[in-house]
Amino acid sequence: MEAGLYIVGTPIGNLGDISSRALDTLREADLIVAEDTRYTRRLTDRYDITTRMMSCHKFNEHQRSEQIIERIHGGEAVAMVTDSGMPCISDPGSRVILLCREAGILITAVPGPAAVTTAVALSGFGEKGFIFAGFLPHKSGGRKRDLEKWAGADLPVVFYESPYRLMKIVDEIEKYLGPERTVFVAREMTKKFEECTAGTPADIRAAYENRTVKGECVVIVQPKA
Repeated sequence: MEAGLYIVGTPIGNLGDISSRALDTLREADLIVAEDTRYTRRLTDRYDITTRMMSCHKFNEHQRSEQIIERIHGGEAVAMVTDSGMPCISDPGSRVILLCREAGILITAVPGPAAVTTAVALSGFGEKGFIFAGFLPHKSGGRKRDLEKWAGADLPVVFYESPYRLMKIVDEIEKYLGPERTVFVAREMTKKFEECTAGTPADIRAAYENRTVKGECVVIVQPKA
């Protein structure tokens, strides 16, 4: 492989969803840079990949960027992955890419699944496009500001949300965007217990009440009628 940075998409759930090109890249690279090496090890063990790994997450990304650039300038091919989906989509990696570009390094992508596009396809809302807003802020004021900003959007707005805050975002959508707004929630996509629910905020709340919500969630808000 030519020396450079290879951005590799990995499965969002089902490990069978990885492409043959992604597997070849992970096998042939000199180094895999992973958000969490323990998580990525499940994928590499499944496919008997023995390439060396190094962690690169939001707390050490600046330091790792320098090491990655040094390795690539030394002739290595570095594959970068996150825990699931495409790096940099509400995941670490953007700083690495920007610094590698500044250093004149070859950067290419091996596309793979992404939770945002998978959920949009499942929702049926995305025919004319969509807006991806990532994760809402943790603090209530920031969440209110962001939701009100998207209240008048004429395209569906997609959010990522922790299972622990799913009911919170549903309540906030009802409060700031209105009780009749249609919401779609996708959970555990591509896994055995995949679940998709659509309806008003009250419908979503009823579907999840008295339950422990597990798995990262994608929440899509339809434009106002």
